[in-house]
Amino acid sequence: MPIEHEIAIRLGFFFVIFILMAGWEVYAPRRHLAVSKMLRWRNNLALSLLNSLILRLVFPMGGIGVAIYAQINGWGLFNWMQPHAWFAIIVSVILLDLVIYWQHVMMHAVPLLWRIHRAHHADLDIDVTTGARFHPLEMLLSMLIKFAVITILGAPVLAVLIFEIVLNTMAMFNHSNIRLPHMLDRILRQLLVTPDMHRVHHSVIVKELNSNYGFNLIIWDKLFSTYRDQPEAGHSNMTIGLSEWRDTAFCSRLINILAIPFRK
Repeated sequence: MPIEHEIAIRLGFFFVIFILMAGWEVYAPRRHLAVSKMLRWRNNLALSLLNSLILRLVFPMGGIGVAIYAQINGWGLFNWMQPHAWFAIIVSVILLDLVIYWQHVMMHAVPLLWRIHRAHHADLDIDVTTGARFHPLEMLLSMLIKFAVITILGAPVLAVLIFEIVLNTMAMFNHSNIRLPHMLDRILRQLLVTPDMHRVHHSVIVKELNSNYGFNLIIWDKLFSTYRDQPEAGHSNMTIGLSEWRDTAFCSRLINILAIPFRK
């Protein structure tokens, strides 16, 4: 697969899902926002653009390139075993999902990693742009982890493309400030992480903050006992962000977001 096709496909999905979620937030918001949307969106999206540029400069091959290189050299489990193509694709996507779950757990559990991950949680509101608000250091680390897993698995190129699309789509979906009908939320929660489920993870209450780590499949939180159904204060009244940082300018401006890992 030519690399320009991969970029075009991923950008296409990004813009379609972003516009859909942004429109849904206007039509049926779940919460009233506490901070100016213009201020947050301008800085969160600027951070997302900065991350994209850094990743392209540091890792021009991307996950797709690593998968192609591993395939050419016969590296990884599935390149050795040569199972049915769709078996390798499905298992690779599921295992990559599991790895991202554990990566997220470790981002909270390891103090040094938490310093970096705080940039994501310091957002004083949660909406579609929060799904793209990650510190560049976290993005670089995440990419290295994905490279390692792709190489070890010998993940097929199509599996990597599907996973990257799912990762971006679900990050925007489950961070969105959208109101889902209760019954639809219950149905989706049989398999997927919903916005109401993930919003609990952005609570200032520590026991809620340290729950609901999944971004796509709900099974990992239930399997490893990190699932929490609802926030104690309810979705309308819960406080989003970190209790130690409540200043709007500090939490919302790009230069300050980039400085968070280096602040006490």
